Amino acid sequence: MTELNFNDGKILDIQRFPSPNPKVELKVITYLSGGLRVKGMLAEPICAGRMDGFLYLRGGIKNVGKVRPSRIAQFAAEGFIVFAPHYRGNQGGEGNEDFAGDDRLDAFSAYLLLKSLPRVQAIHIFGFSRGGVMALLTGIQFPDAASVVTWGGVSDMALTYYERNDLRRMMKRVIGGTPEKYPERYQDRTPLYGLENLASPVLIIHGVKDHNVSVEHAYRLEKRLNELDKHVACWYFEQFTHYFPPANNRKVVEDLTKWMKSNGKK
Repeated sequence: MTELNFNDGKILDIQRFPSPNPKVELKVITYLSGGLRVKGMLAEPICAGRMDGFLYLRGGIKNVGKVRPSRIAQFAAEGFIVFAPHYRGNQGGEGNEDFAGDDRLDAFSAYLLLKSLPRVQAIHIFGFSRGGVMALLTGIQFPDAASVVTWGGVSDMALTYYERNDLRRMMKRVIGGTPEKYPERYQDRTPLYGLENLASPVLIIHGVKDHNVSVEHAYRLEKRLNELDKHVACWYFEQFTHYFPPANNRKVVEDLTKWMKSNGKK
């Protein structure tokens, strides 16, 4: 796995981007990650003063699950400076996304980018779907993270392979084989094996009827965190799938940002 270097997180270019919220400014950022020029989106509330950072780690791969400006503006409106990497090879960035392999550096470098911004105080990490793996790996890499939230998040990459017939071909191509043939490659992408080094409080959000990422991912994560005596909170929603209805989604966004502010490390 590629190691971080001193240039990772360095901002190379900033372009303004139309914002869906008049109180939030959006910018497209080009930054360095593992020697590659990677793209991401920054959302900042238009107000004075310092505030917490929010690293938004998207799900999917390529154009599936890409960063939506309205979504990161929604989190910024709750009082955070939000940065969402597109991951390598997307939106004009260099390299190739490899599903929580070397592209985890894009999340690590994005964390360093947020840390370098003068207005940013503590940094919270949020991951949705595949972004759950990225969030946990980033939290393990940076024990000073204020909190980690995983929503409908993957926690076990081999389990994803077995559950999702539609993803197996892509996973074999990107990861280089099956979990039976290369278990170590899947374990390397599975944060359950490194949670001893996680020092941040964790919030798990999951719809029990989720067929994209089964609730078993959340149960395994919760079980392992409890075994290690880590600070973990779980919000399970019996009636919801991978995608929550808009009104419920907004309410959960409000509640999770309040949780971050009250439970996050200062």
